[in-house]
Amino acid sequence: MAAQWWRSAVIYQVYPRSFADSDGDGVGDLPGITSRLGSIRDLGADAIWLSPFMTSPQHDAGYDVADYCDVDPLFGTLGDFDAMIARATDLDLRVIIDLVPNHTSSDHVWFQAALAAGPGSAERDWYMFRDGKGSDGNVPPNNWQSVFGGSAWTRVTESDGTPGQWYLHLFDISQPDLNWHSKFVRAAFRDILRFWLDRGVDGFRVDVAHGLVKADGLPDYTPPAAVGTTPGAGGSMGGATGGRPGAEDAEDEEPLAPYWGQDGVHEIYREWHEVLAEYDGDRALCGEAWVEPLSRLALWVRPDEMQQTFNFTYLETPWRAQALREVVRSSIDEFGAVGAPSTWVLSNHDVVRHATRLSLTVDSPQGAGLGPRDLKHVPERHFGLRRARAATALMLALPGSAYIYQGEELGLPEVVDLPDDARQDPTWFRTGGERYGRDGCRVPIPWEADAPAYGFSPTGASWLPQPALWAEYARDVQESDPASPLAMYRELIEVRRQRQLGLGTLEFLDGYGEDVIALRNGQVTVIANLGGWDIQVPDGRVIGASEPVGRNLAPDTTVWVVTD
Repeated sequence: MAAQWWRSAVIYQVYPRSFADSDGDGVGDLPGITSRLGSIRDLGADAIWLSPFMTSPQHDAGYDVADYCDVDPLFGTLGDFDAMIARATDLDLRVIIDLVPNHTSSDHVWFQAALAAGPGSAERDWYMFRDGKGSDGNVPPNNWQSVFGGSAWTRVTESDGTPGQWYLHLFDISQPDLNWHSKFVRAAFRDILRFWLDRGVDGFRVDVAHGLVKADGLPDYTPPAAVGTTPGAGGSMGGATGGRPGAEDAEDEEPLAPYWGQDGVHEIYREWHEVLAEYDGDRALCGEAWVEPLSRLALWVRPDEMQQTFNFTYLETPWRAQALREVVRSSIDEFGAVGAPSTWVLSNHDVVRHATRLSLTVDSPQGAGLGPRDLKHVPERHFGLRRARAATALMLALPGSAYIYQGEELGLPEVVDLPDDARQDPTWFRTGGERYGRDGCRVPIPWEADAPAYGFSPTGASWLPQPALWAEYARDVQESDPASPLAMYRELIEVRRQRQLGLGTLEFLDGYGEDVIALRNGQVTVIANLGGWDIQVPDGRVIGASEPVGRNLAPDTTVWVVTD
């Protein structure tokens, strides 16, 4: 029997509002995506993952959903979605869509019904409403903090005009958390899954997959002081321990935060697994679960739960050979122990692009972002790109499924000089400008160097301002350049497919020094030089590399060699 597609797929993340704008309003849309699907297939991807496009007031870029079974007019219509699915099918591209089950928009009819129904009602039980503390209930039910900053609780005014209960929102005030102990909520989401499966989607990326169930009693919790800033959100959350420890400490389990990684989530995903099993075609769930250590994360991908979960431990590992060897080995061991593939990812819509991040001279907590205050810590962009190319060449050689974030195939760096008045991430506002947030990795991508908005929009409009340097990175400029990042991605993805590296078996090789990652996947030997001096390229035929190589392999370079 053929291997399930998701075990080895290269999956391309489309952030709809920043991918392609068909109607000129400055915001990307579904028809724009449809018009550019050929470029994704040309890259060699097997599937696309669409970030949220469902009906939303857009307080958090669509991660505040007001209707789970419709398309927001900003992005088009259900008809446009069906047309996109049809085009993807013609191109043999699978389609995964984002699903946001931890919270809804405060505009959702469920939440509005809960407000109207009042304390003690069945509708209030759909969300996390609680009475406040103190003689008049004016103190929040506990001390939990929102990932976006400030209290995670907001008090409502009841229908009679008096101060009432408080509701939990681990994210923005406009994103009330659902109560997943509610039978109504659980049944409703099974129906939502079927709605989109019936329309032809191949799977779901599950937002905040570790956050649905909260600990009984909602106890106070203060994250360990040593952890520092809790990572950002909107589809990207802090770890199950309240933040991500360093890779070297990944096996030191800290107590679970009472709002992350609770055991009750697994029953939910077993139910969802059964729903997907009703459909043909190897449908898949991929969890966004910020959980440490990897042995705990592997619980999300046991045979009767999800098919994949993002490997954020790998994404957040610094560019150091020993740390990377350890996380690759541990990932394959821990996921393999439950029969699941590992996933590999370096960039997404919530983190500083790896063409910048891997060369920073300062820590960049997930979700905090970069801005003008950080310029002295941002490397010269060509240096950052060299390291990013080497990291990508290493990642694409690993067995399992690889995720690519739109624009990384162009080598795009983080945009760090956005003006303050252009920023839109809730993190920027909720922290009073202390954290820049994620706008810098969400700037619309460039297609044509000389076109309005670099080909993103026919009118030149762009919901976030694009930098002038985007002209250098435009896809049409790279199309004819054999040394471009685009050419490297195409070449390596094709070799990966031909050699079936995604289904391969990994063997680490000794004798190359502590600053070198050396491994073999099938007949392909992969050498990544993370040290400060050249090393010798092993004998054989070079079939891929992050930079041109001769007999020596320069620092921050990865090469693929075969002897067949």
